[in-house]
Amino acid sequence: MLALTMGEPAGVGAEIAAKAWQALHADGPAFFLIDDADRLRGVPIARIARASEAAAAFGSALPVLHRPLPVPAVPGKPSTATAGAVLAAIEEAVALAKSGEIGGMVTNPIQKSVLTAAGFAHPGHTEFLGELAGTGVPPVMMLACPELRVVPVTVHEPLARAIARLTPELIVEHATITHAALRRDFGIASPRLAVAGLNPHAGEAGTLGSEDQAIVAPAVEMLRRQGIEATGPYPPDTMFTAHARPTYDAAICLYHDQALIPIKTLDMAGGVNVTLGLSIIRTSPDHGTALDIAGKGVASPGSLIAAIRLAAELSESRRKSA
Repeated sequence: MLALTMGEPAGVGAEIAAKAWQALHADGPAFFLIDDADRLRGVPIARIARASEAAAAFGSALPVLHRPLPVPAVPGKPSTATAGAVLAAIEEAVALAKSGEIGGMVTNPIQKSVLTAAGFAHPGHTEFLGELAGTGVPPVMMLACPELRVVPVTVHEPLARAIARLTPELIVEHATITHAALRRDFGIASPRLAVAGLNPHAGEAGTLGSEDQAIVAPAVEMLRRQGIEATGPYPPDTMFTAHARPTYDAAICLYHDQALIPIKTLDMAGGVNVTLGLSIIRTSPDHGTALDIAGKGVASPGSLIAAIRLAAELSESRRKSA
C-alpha cells in the first residue's frame, strides 16, 4: 500500500489522483490519498481512519485520509493559508512509511514559492524529505523512465554557481548513493554508471575547458577504485542517444538541465522523480502543479500513474533485499 500526498491544493493534484485511481483501481498498485475529502470530485470516495483500511476500499472507491484544509482551495490560485496542510500531509506519509504501515509514498507536486512565502526553509521536496527520513547521506534526485535514468549532481541553482560547486568528491558522493540505490531498490546486481562531461565534447582533451580533466575524470577514477563500474566523462551531446543508453544503468549528470532535458524529451508523460538515499521509498510525477490548467479537467495522470507503479516496484525490491 502506498500513500499519495495532496501537493498544492490549487494545482492539479486532486484531479490526477482521481484519474490515477480510475486507471488503477481494478488491478493496482493500491494507494490512498491524504487530502481534504470534501474537495474531491469525479470518483467515489471512501473516507478511511487509518492506512490499514485502504486496501479493502481501493477496488470500489478512492481511499482518503480526510485532512480538512483551513480555507477552500481555488484552482490556479495558491494560498499560503494551505501551506501547513501541504507539509503536514508529507510529514504524515513519511511517518507511515517509517513505521512500516505503508510500502512507500508518492508526492503530488508542491508550489515551492507559496511554501517559501509561508516560511518553508527548504529548497524543495527532496531536502525536506532528507530531514524527515534521512539516512546520514544527502538525498539525491533521480529522474527515471523506461528508457533512461539520470541523476543531476547539482539541481536548483544558477548554472554558474552549479559549475563552481563541482568537485570530484561531490560527483563521487552522488554516484555512490546512486549505485547503492540501484542495487537495493532497483534490483541491479552490478550497476553501470555513465558520467557526463561538463564541456562540449567533454572538453576535447582540455582544448574546450579544463574541468573534465581536472574534476570529472578524477571522480570516475575514484569510483573505479571503490569497485563501482563507472565510465566517462562522456560528451553530453551523444551519451543519451538510442545507441548509448543501453550501455549504462544510470547517467550521472553535472547540472539540472543536462539531466532533465533528455529524459523529458524521451518521456515527458512517464518520467518519475525518485529520491535516493532515504530510509523510505518516495517517488513523484516529473511535472509541476500546472496552475494554468488546474480545475479544467484536462490534466494528464500519466506521470503520476508511472510514479505510483514505480514506487510499488521499488518497495517490493527493497522488501526482498532486506
